[in-house]
Amino acid sequence: MDYQKKERQVQNTCRSFFWLTHPVANLRPRLYNQAMYHRHLTHQQFTLAAIDDVIARGKRPDWAELRRAVLSDRAVLEKVLRVCQAHIADPYAQRYHFWKQYAERHLA
Repeated sequence: MDYQKKERQVQNTCRSFFWLTHPVANLRPRLYNQAMYHRHLTHQQFTLAAIDDVIARGKRPDWAELRRAVLSDRAVLEKVLRVCQAHIADPYAQRYHFWKQYAERHLA
């Protein structure tokens, strides 16, 4: 019993240390009206990795921004299609299926 309690204390200490020292942890929670922060990218452009990130974990405002970029630039539309092709084999990746259909309709 004491061993489990001590192990739990160590885990909590490590978790607290992580949140104190991690650079992303100091960011405030993202509100719906703020732009999406790509935690593993050093820029905020629509590269393949950024598009994948927006599709995978973006909220509605992020998708609206991606939609505006897709409608204004055909290169972004082709990138969306390219990103979605990599995930299309997974039947549960519904976000990617949606964006693939959207991109195909606008490319036609």
